[in-house]
Amino acid sequence: MVDKVPPLCLLVGPESPQKEEKISSLKEEFLPRKLREFNLDTLYARDLTLKLLQERLLVLPVKSGRRMVIVREAERLNEETKRFILSYCLKPSTAVILVLDLAKKDAKDEFCAKAAKYAKVYNFLEARRCDAFGLWRQIASRSPDSALKTLSEILKNGEKPERIIGGLRYSCEKDASGLAESKRRLRLLIDCDLEIKTGRVKPVFALEKLVIGLCGLR
Repeated sequence: MVDKVPPLCLLVGPESPQKEEKISSLKEEFLPRKLREFNLDTLYARDLTLKLLQERLLVLPVKSGRRMVIVREAERLNEETKRFILSYCLKPSTAVILVLDLAKKDAKDEFCAKAAKYAKVYNFLEARRCDAFGLWRQIASRSPDSALKTLSEILKNGEKPERIIGGLRYSCEKDASGLAESKRRLRLLIDCDLEIKTGRVKPVFALEKLVIGLCGLR
């Protein structure tokens, strides 16, 4: 039923199929398909003025119980518009669902925390790529625990060690790190490859040592 959803919804997290599915499901539930184009506004915070948002929130639904106003990239809203939204939440229109799509929460920005008190909040986590390129992202962010977990998942999925090393080497060569650090990374990759090919170290141990070594480089 419509009454189950408050007039404000916050969708927090990076772009993902799950987030788009939630937006689609909200449209399906509250906006009749034949009238959707008349009762849906999709706005972008970078171009949004306070006046335009106020106008869209005042428009009445066309032959329907609800309208929906979606604000994309809502983390880019200006301070004046944020203050208005917080005051609007105190006495919102019962005919409009305001959906704020935020890529992330800013720990220094109190807007999201305050708005959440009046809203239905949907959180979407960043999907972790379970391949050599996702592994490289965690190495580059100096996260050895997460990188080792991802390595374990990749190996469990049947990926061959040489392909993992190849993916890491490709990512390393594309990385914008300094020349000295890039050389050290490539040396670790070459050493790991040799250890595996000569059989001196079991592949899983060689790769774990490689990941820890790469994460520790400065």
